[in-house]
Amino acid sequence: MVDWQPVATLDVLRLRARILERLRAFFSERAVLEVETPVLSSAAATDPALSSFTTHYTGPLFPRGHTFYCHTSPEFPMKRLLAAGSGSIYQICRVFRNGEAGRFHNPEFTLLEWYRVGFDHRQLMDEAVALVTAILAGHRALATPERLTYREAFERHCGIDPHTADNRVLADAVTKHAIQTDLDIGHEDPDVLRDLLLTHVIEANLGRGRITVLYDYPASQAALARIRPEYPPVAERFELYLDGIELANGFHELTEAGEQLRRFEYDLQRRKSTGLPAVPPDARLLSALRAGLPECAGVALGIDRLAMLAAGVKSLREVLAFPADCA
Repeated sequence: MVDWQPVATLDVLRLRARILERLRAFFSERAVLEVETPVLSSAAATDPALSSFTTHYTGPLFPRGHTFYCHTSPEFPMKRLLAAGSGSIYQICRVFRNGEAGRFHNPEFTLLEWYRVGFDHRQLMDEAVALVTAILAGHRALATPERLTYREAFERHCGIDPHTADNRVLADAVTKHAIQTDLDIGHEDPDVLRDLLLTHVIEANLGRGRITVLYDYPASQAALARIRPEYPPVAERFELYLDGIELANGFHELTEAGEQLRRFEYDLQRRKSTGLPAVPPDARLLSALRAGLPECAGVALGIDRLAMLAAGVKSLREVLAFPADCA
């Protein structure tokens, strides 16, 4: 007989409910508006690292049928709201990423995403730390948070400057740390090698007993963040870690439509070169950027991972009522 019962205990599910209450109280105190946007989109994530679920609709509006993509993040429609004058906003929603499952992943998960008008990435780092600290109060005793640049983390744990190291230096570091991979590391893209070092060597040392904020990523990893023109240029992007687990990813948001289009096109070229299917980029986002996105910073935080850390459990499935294999 198939087991029908929830995987998470009722105590953990009550804890999740309290976390959601605290999140809403946190933003209410700061006059940040809660919004809802569609789960389904006519556009998909162009990032080659993300794979969208699709569904096909036939009926009124689209009598010949239409392909929709389940969103991997509510970012694009939320930016359309920002461009329409919403002011600072947040959303708690279900998001979907195909091909992701494991100790810290489920193909369907709960995401908190928020945008602060007038903030840069440094101000948003402070708010993200304050939010996580408030949610974990009474569950975890945390030491003073630390801020660490991407360069400082690589110099401390790998002994190299990630911004200036070439493929040979990066490949040598991968070999030195005995990272197991099927990749031909001597001919890989530098960002692939940086990611191997980050995930296999550095992350385990981040957020030990305190929140660590990693920031100022290589410009090539800007995603949707601004690039600060220094030498070498860096992306105004940050990630927040606790117990070696990435909790949040934030940006000083790109506001230029032309640059956003260039990044979409670059993503699509990378997808083509690696045999991934072509997907439609979000033309409505580009129109919103042309109309004018206010100066802002945004961040996405995984609520399931936050609940896992609050509950003191070892895997994501322990905080989910029905993970993918029980859905």
